[in-house]
Amino acid sequence: MSLRRGVLLSRLTTIRSVLGFAGLGLYTITSIPTAHASSGEPDAVFSRFGFKSLRVQSVQTVNDNTKRLVFEFPDPDARSGLSLTSALLTIMRPEGRWLPVLRPYTPISDLVTALKLNYYEGTLLMDFDGTTTDEPGQLELMVKRYPNGKASGHIHSLQPGDLLTFVAPLRGFSWKPNEFRHVYLLAGGAGITPIYQLVRGILKNPDDRTKITLVVGVNREEDRLLRDELDGYAKRFPERFRYLYTISHPQKQTKEESGDRTGYIDEELLRGLVKEPTDDSKVFVCGPPAMEDALVGSRKASGILSRLGFSREQVYRF
Repeated sequence: MSLRRGVLLSRLTTIRSVLGFAGLGLYTITSIPTAHASSGEPDAVFSRFGFKSLRVQSVQTVNDNTKRLVFEFPDPDARSGLSLTSALLTIMRPEGRWLPVLRPYTPISDLVTALKLNYYEGTLLMDFDGTTTDEPGQLELMVKRYPNGKASGHIHSLQPGDLLTFVAPLRGFSWKPNEFRHVYLLAGGAGITPIYQLVRGILKNPDDRTKITLVVGVNREEDRLLRDELDGYAKRFPERFRYLYTISHPQKQTKEESGDRTGYIDEELLRGLVKEPTDDSKVFVCGPPAMEDALVGSRKASGILSRLGFSREQVYRF
């Protein structure tokens, strides 16, 4: 998943144009050296645009369509430099295709909780600023494989030692600790990755006191991704974090006491979870288009969130 559709589309169009002018030979580029920031700190791995190939360190099968892959940095002390809600644009050439494929993926490993922008010799760099939980030495992705998905199928074929090329960081919502008193996070399917990234960043920052309500819509029990991690946060932060899975097509009887329910993320569910919207509350949505449209609405119809009292400015779509 990625940024808002319009932002992502414009960035993909720009990068495709660059690749077209430069030729497909760019695909063979594996890394571009980066300059050091004027602060004297070592550069973050993704401090700026540039092709970087990272080696797969480990692969974990989560269920029949999802894997977690850890990629190692050449320098074990290096950090990604990615801020919360960031995605990474990848490029690959799946088997049987002449042209490379571009796809954005959201890391689920620790990222920087605050960044500042710097310029060095005319180049935009990103430096750490304030509290950071950025994980050194590696980066983790969780990727769902889709039927006939060329990119996701290629990533699922990767084994330890294989390489994946990253093109550029894609920044999302500019998160500021304590800007909102309460955030409501609504995720569907693989849309859990940017939502989980935000949960993790907020709760691991000791200076951030934001309260979180998370609702995740999935098809099956097997699709309740990252449940162990969310359980851990719920136990550590019972006053600040609560979450719920709602299963649309359960394969077995769902027990309400387990913290799950059956059905979709609908108005009835949200009315029972969402308090009266205030100026210091925010909603983040990431999921399939049909789910997002039902929640956010369209030009012709209002969405569930509007009927609950949230303005469009209070809702952010990844």
